[in-house]
Amino acid sequence: MKIASILPAALLIALASCTASDRAPRLPSPAASTTARPLTLASWNLEFLAERDGMGCAPRTPQDYAAMRRIADRLDADVIAFQEAETPAAAARVFDPARYRIVMEDRPGAPSGSCGGAHADKAFIRQAVGFAIRKEIAFERHADVTTLMLGNPQLRSGVDVTLMPKGQAPIRLLAVHLKSGCFSGNTAGACPTLLAQIPALEAWIDAAARGPLRFAVIGDWNRRLANAGDTVWREIDDGDPANADLRLADDGIKPSCDPRYDAFIDHIVLDRRAGPAMRAFRETPYAPGEAHHSDHCPIAVTLAP
Repeated sequence: MKIASILPAALLIALASCTASDRAPRLPSPAASTTARPLTLASWNLEFLAERDGMGCAPRTPQDYAAMRRIADRLDADVIAFQEAETPAAAARVFDPARYRIVMEDRPGAPSGSCGGAHADKAFIRQAVGFAIRKEIAFERHADVTTLMLGNPQLRSGVDVTLMPKGQAPIRLLAVHLKSGCFSGNTAGACPTLLAQIPALEAWIDAAARGPLRFAVIGDWNRRLANAGDTVWREIDDGDPANADLRLADDGIKPSCDPRYDAFIDHIVLDRRAGPAMRAFRETPYAPGEAHHSDHCPIAVTLAP
């Protein structure tokens, strides 16, 4: 892709080194295909999910955590890319440890300052990216994509895994949470930061597109990729390499989570090999009268075996 060609040489070398060090996942045997089931990939920004009750910019009660777990249970996804969890223990309050293994970025972060508004007395907590992976699914973890941090400990790295679901071809997944505040265009104050993250993301996409496995990039992109002519989408979806001909799962679909917003910023992006397997996209809005336990609703796609 054209934007990757201007990356600093050190960044490209680091990415290539990380990719080359991955062990080749074991391919499923043809006999296993008789037990194949659809694969559901989801994303949910958990909004300052703290490990302890009453902490962070979205302080919660035990009843709130229980309600969020019920939502996660109803989602019934095989893999959930999540954002804004403080620790693995915080994530485990939402994603049942009896069902899921938690994988989180290694970046410690450097949270500082206090929350605003009604919670001005509360301190910021770490906001980290990770996956909850159904226990029966084998996976391999790769090095975190730290190039997305741009050298800033407050920016999130990407979490990179390869799943080996029974009866299906392996799939490589990258969980992301990009800089907030540049939802469209390029003039907002946060745009220089988000747009600087795109070459690093595109470099990962290019490397994965040249690799042997289908892939998906999942998470809170903080960008309305489905907007007509969006520059970020044009940069990453240029079909160079060929498998970087991407599919935006929510293309043509309007969100219903919050009536203030008419376009998704959470996305599941599939490569040319994974895209044809997509059978359904869904959003899980909160029920009428139900508290919004996060400022985001879960989204998910189902991939046929």
